Amino acid sequence: MRVYRMAERNIGIESLSERVHTRCAAYRTEGEPDFVVRTTAADIDYERAQSAREDQLEGRQPRPWSDEYLEELAVYRKIAERMPAYDTFLVHGSAVAVDGWGYLFTAKSGTGKSTHARLWQELLGDRLVYVNDDKPLVRIALDAAVIYGTPYDGKHHRSSDVAVPLRAVCFLRRGQENGIRACSAGEAFPRLLQQTYTPGDQEALRRTVTLLQALTARVKLYELTCNMEPDAARVSFEGMGGMLT
Repeated sequence: MRVYRMAERNIGIESLSERVHTRCAAYRTEGEPDFVVRTTAADIDYERAQSAREDQLEGRQPRPWSDEYLEELAVYRKIAERMPAYDTFLVHGSAVAVDGWGYLFTAKSGTGKSTHARLWQELLGDRLVYVNDDKPLVRIALDAAVIYGTPYDGKHHRSSDVAVPLRAVCFLRRGQENGIRACSAGEAFPRLLQQTYTPGDQEALRRTVTLLQALTARVKLYELTCNMEPDAARVSFEGMGGMLT
């Protein structure tokens, strides 16, 4: 067993393949784990079946994922199942930090989250740090939300082992013109729920719902209509209170 630290928790991992540990190497730590996840061949079979169902829904041919890749998914699924007990949940989105503040872009797959984050990088240069470009973790604190890098960072592998206070969540939708508006908590909650990992355990699921409600009360919420041109980054950054210098 090797121990890794993610979102303020020490996580012990026992896996079948070395690839799992290669993926998590930057998060290696010492000490006793808060909890341990273990994978089996049955977990890999489950991930393969899940992937096949998603491909069928999207009208694609089943993708030939390797056992090692599917085991990585299984490990992170098990981590996500345990994290609500520590006031933390997994969200599907692209998270960046600018001047020490976190911003999360989220939407359905294919909308352009990673593309929009890249436009921010082009606009802001060294002021921007990628937190995680696919599956960051969010922890709810007493009066704030904190977003964390994880090793599960999408096909572009853009992430950092950092923790920053989350300033805003921005829901993306494609459009011909760029424009941003504030969202209410009631409007944002169901959209956040769609992009958040929902645990199979009922108590963890109830806890996740409570955490999402707390998130909508702690951060600013926006909807961005964007055309993926460079000016979309300026519109969203300034619209969420950022200042270009």
